[in-house]
Amino acid sequence: MVLKSYRPLLSVPYLVGLFVWSLIARLNIAALPIGITFLVADWTGSYALAGAVSTTLTIGAAVAGPLRGRSADRGRTDRLMALCGLCYGAGLLVIALLPASLWWAAFPLGLVTGLFTPPASQVARALWPRLTSGQTRTAMYAAESTFQELVFVLGPLLAAATVAVSGGKGAVLLVAALSIAGSFGFAWQIYRSGLAFPPQPGPASPTQRRRSLLLQPELTLLVVVCMLLIAGLASVDLVIVAWAREIGRPGVAGVLAAFWSIGSLVGGLVAGALAGPPRLSRRAFAAAAGTAMLIPLLPPVLELPSPWLLLPVLFVAGLAIAPTLAAATERIGEVAPSDRRAEAFGWMNTGITTGVAFSAPLSGWLVDVGGPALGVVGGAVIVLLSAFCTLAVGSGSPGEKTHPVADGPDSGNGTPQ
Repeated sequence: MVLKSYRPLLSVPYLVGLFVWSLIARLNIAALPIGITFLVADWTGSYALAGAVSTTLTIGAAVAGPLRGRSADRGRTDRLMALCGLCYGAGLLVIALLPASLWWAAFPLGLVTGLFTPPASQVARALWPRLTSGQTRTAMYAAESTFQELVFVLGPLLAAATVAVSGGKGAVLLVAALSIAGSFGFAWQIYRSGLAFPPQPGPASPTQRRRSLLLQPELTLLVVVCMLLIAGLASVDLVIVAWAREIGRPGVAGVLAAFWSIGSLVGGLVAGALAGPPRLSRRAFAAAAGTAMLIPLLPPVLELPSPWLLLPVLFVAGLAIAPTLAAATERIGEVAPSDRRAEAFGWMNTGITTGVAFSAPLSGWLVDVGGPALGVVGGAVIVLLSAFCTLAVGSGSPGEKTHPVADGPDSGNGTPQ
């Protein structure tokens, strides 16, 4: 019954190819941190310096988000994807081949390389409204948020396996190859679909078109919602790693995080199959409640006899994550002008990156002060703030109409999710 709601997506021309290659083009985001960490740690013996190099890549990606989105809205997205993938892969290749004595060069190289991060997610999210509408579009955004969880499970596993075989250098070289292959594959699919050129601009005046999208209150609020949501969830990720390390079983962290992601994946699949437009606020408060479930099960509140007892709770806690992100993503696609959607999703990526960046030191401090439970308290509070922000987000259809190339048979009327 659940999968039946996704069948209309298979009949949309080019959609499956675009979707699969867009996911492959995002693998670098999940795999690179592990590769860079081990590479720089091998050079310097310092995890702090390794984290700093990762931060420069993140800063570059955050700055590039809206810039690459603007480029996608104004020019050919197939060429943009190919160029960014080539430059990004070349930058990682240079970093991987640096001699250990020149480790400091990884900082400027990381920043420049980050500026060319392939904009796969924002380009893909801007394409879905051109191919779908109604309930089919809701299912598409749910599928994207759900299967992106697989990217964040498979990416680190792939990188970790490569590190075990050929070290950090091998992992970074693999990510470089994946970036180039994924970007070129996605670019080819965009070209084949005939969607390389941006949509025609709406009736807005040139003055309005030059205004920053962040001057649209609802769009800015949605960016803040995504920033806080991911910041809170990233805090929990850090707590899981810290707790596993505290109990002397660091390998457990990967399994615990995987169960959390599996819960998100299942929740996303089910939510995408429900009829009617998604209720963002309801999903966001469910995500906050799920995060709070972990607090009484962690030290110093409770010392579990086995970390495996946390697995079913993590599964349940993750159920609302992908549905919440899918609802926010779909709403951004609705409120953004049709000819500036990639830029809007670029701001979303920047917000998410910023959230991850500020949550790490905050969570680390909370864990140091009050243990894992307090770290999760901080994450739950941040997710709850995100949920309260959603109360001010509209739920009606935007005034601007879109013209999909293809659509599923369902108009999308039904009970809100």
